[in-house]
Amino acid sequence: MTARECRRIAEILAEEVSQLEPGARVASEHELMDRFGVSRSIARKAIAELESRFLVRRVRGSGTYVNNRVDYVISNRNPPSLHSTIASAGGEVRTFLLSSDAQEVPSDMAELLGTAPGVSATRLTRLGYINGAVASYSEEWLAPGVSDYVDVSLGVIESLYEVLQASGHAPRRAWSRATTASPPAHIERRLELDSSVPTWVVETLTKDADSDAVLMASRTWSRQDSVRMVFEFAVEDG
Repeated sequence: MTARECRRIAEILAEEVSQLEPGARVASEHELMDRFGVSRSIARKAIAELESRFLVRRVRGSGTYVNNRVDYVISNRNPPSLHSTIASAGGEVRTFLLSSDAQEVPSDMAELLGTAPGVSATRLTRLGYINGAVASYSEEWLAPGVSDYVDVSLGVIESLYEVLQASGHAPRRAWSRATTASPPAHIERRLELDSSVPTWVVETLTKDADSDAVLMASRTWSRQDSVRMVFEFAVEDG
């Protein structure tokens, strides 16, 4: 009976949510308890069901809101840019630099960059917000000599793609791989996720379209309730 009641409430709420604007507040557990005359556990499970469908999103210390999931299109025709990709999907994005320092490149990133293990390179960590909600965490390794004072530039421009362009490069996506996985604990906290919630994990190699020189290797964790990954690749004739 509990499962049936939970599904009934979830279906009613799903229909109501579909009529609301993104960002609209959804009834709290206590409000659902009073409205439907059910226990808190049933109200919580009903909201959890909506979350699993990416219809709503809980914000810690604030409440539950109608979700606004954005398509993130990865294509060999689109630039490797979070800002332009989200903007083309009708979303608003902000990114904030968390750290920028020289570190030894780990072996997996060194292989992508084409450098020897242990070589020092600039490592950036950035946090991204889509439509005002935290959405992504990125680790980006710049190839040695690619761009000077990138941290200063990001404080003004925000888009790393545009920073690389301003440095005289023509960034293009050379390779990408996507999977789903639970992020490390420190990234989990940054993304405001509960323990063991999976995220999209996208690794990308960016090269210069003119010289074919490697510019950057990156790994990004994105909340699945923020973006839907869409892959579109055109195959050239011949």
